[in-house]
Amino acid sequence: MNGQNSEIAMRLRGLRELLEISEDEMASVCKVTKNEYLAYETGESHIPITNLKDIAKKYKVELTALLVGEEPNMKSYFLTRAGHGPAIERTKSFDYEALAAGFVGREAEPFIVTVKPEIDEKTMSLNTHSGQEFNYVLDGKLLLSVGGHELILTKGDSLYFDGNQPHGMKALDGGEARFLAIII
Repeated sequence: MNGQNSEIAMRLRGLRELLEISEDEMASVCKVTKNEYLAYETGESHIPITNLKDIAKKYKVELTALLVGEEPNMKSYFLTRAGHGPAIERTKSFDYEALAAGFVGREAEPFIVTVKPEIDEKTMSLNTHSGQEFNYVLDGKLLLSVGGHELILTKGDSLYFDGNQPHGMKALDGGEARFLAIII
């Protein structure tokens, strides 16, 4: 587990303890078992950003505070220069660059996501979350699975879908893929 995931786990546990929320309730918000949730909180397993978003929404905290430990403070606009958004390494295969981290009360979460080639190309990790998601491929070739449908996307392709559908993605052809992801 990388240092960033350990810090997110520590902030997650701190939030739960501060608000006196049970482990069972947090597991329910994340739609996982109590043991799966506890693995998030101890840093044994990474917590998907979409689960963090659900926690942030339910308990009225900023996602940025959970991800990077800082409260956003911009209310009229927030500028992110190319390549300078807060970097969030979630797993060995996925890196996220937050594009609106400093904007208070945002209703969407835009990220640039870099998907690295997988060592084991046969498996794909699927997740679900409340709301909707929009993906726009910037570079590379991406296999995206949504609700059991597998789609291949290349530069310029986009997909809008229901986040409640099990979905996941992986880079194809041995190279990285980059896409804009907006979680609404």
